[in-house]
Amino acid sequence: MKKQRVLSGIQPSGQLHLGNYFGMMSRMIQYQGNNDLFCFIANYHALTTIPEKDNLSKNTFEAVCDFLALGLDPEKSTFWIQSDVPQVTELTWLLSNVTPMGLLDRATSYKDKIARGISANLGLFSYPVLMAADILLFNSELVPVGKDQKQHLEMTRDIAVRINNLFGDVLVVPEPDIEKTTMLVPGTDGQKMSKSYGNIIPIFDTEKKIRKTIMRIKTDTTPIEEPKDKDTPLFQLYSLFLNEDGIEDLTSRYDNPGLRYGDIKVELFESIMEHFSPFREKREYYISHPDHVKDILKIGAEKASTVADKTMATIKEAIGLKIDS
Repeated sequence: MKKQRVLSGIQPSGQLHLGNYFGMMSRMIQYQGNNDLFCFIANYHALTTIPEKDNLSKNTFEAVCDFLALGLDPEKSTFWIQSDVPQVTELTWLLSNVTPMGLLDRATSYKDKIARGISANLGLFSYPVLMAADILLFNSELVPVGKDQKQHLEMTRDIAVRINNLFGDVLVVPEPDIEKTTMLVPGTDGQKMSKSYGNIIPIFDTEKKIRKTIMRIKTDTTPIEEPKDKDTPLFQLYSLFLNEDGIEDLTSRYDNPGLRYGDIKVELFESIMEHFSPFREKREYYISHPDHVKDILKIGAEKASTVADKTMATIKEAIGLKIDS
């Protein structure tokens, strides 16, 4: 089977959480064995919500360490920080000149963020164009995204098609990869798990904090002697850590009397700690060896830049930014 160029990125806008892990991170790590994997930390994107220098720097470094600890292999993939490959901002400008305002006006993510009180600015509004540049710069064929990014990827496809129609087939039109079972991981309040909602369960934190967070997961007041609702965040989150037999058993427990939500929360906590326990020591190594991490990122940025330079040379020639000799 032909290898595919798989690409995705993640914002370092805070602690990485179960939504990040199941929605994108674990899938990217699985892809690296049999595909041409490109993975980056999207710190330019994070500027739309984190203007504080120290927070952005800290979050970016820790996101890199999280990925490496969880199994991303820099020798089997291309792994870099977005701002270390500035060709992406140059391509963003080129794409901006063919992106209709109406396309950006339809972005539901922008409207949602404005409705939640985030200040409107050009960076936030043009976020989909920068995301398109991230993807198109590296000739990405497959892009693992969560359900909330589906519209942005469709916009990327629209922009790529528009460029190709105007200047010839210079850009690869990517396909989305949305995993139905994990495309929308619920937070502790039942909404999509998101740092901006304050409802996350972090991947790496102290046992005390993770336990406390899990105990806050929203449940109802159904009496113990009655069946429980499975369309709830607690059931959905616990199911992420279970195999088919485990989910079948959990379903039976929910459908029969006697289940206590507190017991399920304790089991979920234990499952989370068990699942991520093998990665904690490795993460501590990277956290305490920043020079090693920087060396990894430097090599990744060089690999990414090689591809980016070729794409930029092709598109510049296609649109007339190179003078014929």
